[in-house]
Amino acid sequence: MALSAAGHDDAEWEPPSEAELKVIQARRERQDKISKLMSEYLLKGYRMLGECCDECGTILLQDKQKKLYCVTCQELNSDVDKDNPALNAQAALSQARERQLAANTDEMASRPEHCEGAALGLRSNAPDPALPTSTAAPNAPLAHNILATAEETILQKIGWASHHLQETTSVERSIQLCSLIHSCTEALKGIRELPQ
Repeated sequence: MALSAAGHDDAEWEPPSEAELKVIQARRERQDKISKLMSEYLLKGYRMLGECCDECGTILLQDKQKKLYCVTCQELNSDVDKDNPALNAQAALSQARERQLAANTDEMASRPEHCEGAALGLRSNAPDPALPTSTAAPNAPLAHNILATAEETILQKIGWASHHLQETTSVERSIQLCSLIHSCTEALKGIRELPQ
């Protein structure tokens, strides 16, 4: 039995959160759509190539006129996908925020005033005119920490996927890992483009 390089993380494993489950489900549904579309095109006479799309990492198809075709880029990448948490850079940021909040849950649960304050904050999204606008500055380090945590998590995921990509012999698994690496790099770009 081969030990994983990240074997030390097994003792700290936690079940996926609701947000992570939604991301996993969205990715699974997306992969199913891609597979279904590819099979439809193969039945129409398209040829599957041994090359992947430079944009999304999906295996390319070729029609009878030798034109390359990527089902993901040309059929799935639409405005709807921008809201998909599996494809949006915000998903990683939201996930990092959730982990940060989960880490602080024990501390916050012992302070009922925290819950009351949060409820008050949700009631009114408009800033209180009596408060100076400079009160938002203390949140800047928290936002920076969240972004740094998200960035670190994404880099770890890229490393994990790269390691498993080298070891796999399955074409389907390779496609999934390439897609994961591509999504992670897009998320990383999105985080790095956010104003600091």
